[in-house]
Amino acid sequence: MNIEQARFNMIEQQIRPWDVLDQDVLNLLAIVKRENFVPAPYRDLAFGDLEVPLPAGENMLAPRIEARVLQELAVKKHESVLEIGAGSGYMAALLAHRGRHVLTVDIKAELVELAGSNLAANGVMNAEVVLGDGSRGWKAASPYDVICVSGGLPVLPQEFLEQLKIGGRLAVFVGTAPVMKAQVITRIDEKQFRVADIFETYVEPLENAVEPPRFKF
Repeated sequence: MNIEQARFNMIEQQIRPWDVLDQDVLNLLAIVKRENFVPAPYRDLAFGDLEVPLPAGENMLAPRIEARVLQELAVKKHESVLEIGAGSGYMAALLAHRGRHVLTVDIKAELVELAGSNLAANGVMNAEVVLGDGSRGWKAASPYDVICVSGGLPVLPQEFLEQLKIGGRLAVFVGTAPVMKAQVITRIDEKQFRVADIFETYVEPLENAVEPPRFKF
């Protein structure tokens, strides 16, 4: 496989047609080598329009979804970022190239180890991987300029909103199967938030994600 041709095809045929037009984001996808974050048995799938399997029964998000979220969050160089769901470390690497510092939290020790080793091997020094349950955010280091939730949430816990700085943005996949809304929520002031629906998709829910209340008869 011609790696660079495959990368070019991913960017031009999958990602750009999905309204990812920010040239800085497109350039970054060429700089951060996605294949380095894909488990060896699946490396040939690194640029496919699909979710690549990871250890512990998890998956990497499809490249176009990662890129679109990255574009919509518009992370700036001075900003601190929280990611929930470290996966292979790839999204954390993209976020780290744009922001000041990334804290990525995963509940599965196997993925914490994988993401940490991948980030180190690729020279990403401003991302930290922590073992923990991020289904209600990560209060310890809050507030954050940006929060990126790389898993589904049937309902959005209030804690995520409270952990945003004024002007901060939260990217989240909200809802249940078959369709979730990808949203970017911006904190306007202490009490007001602006919600933008970006696209529809389905993402596996986070472990321990808060469930909607059940009706009792």
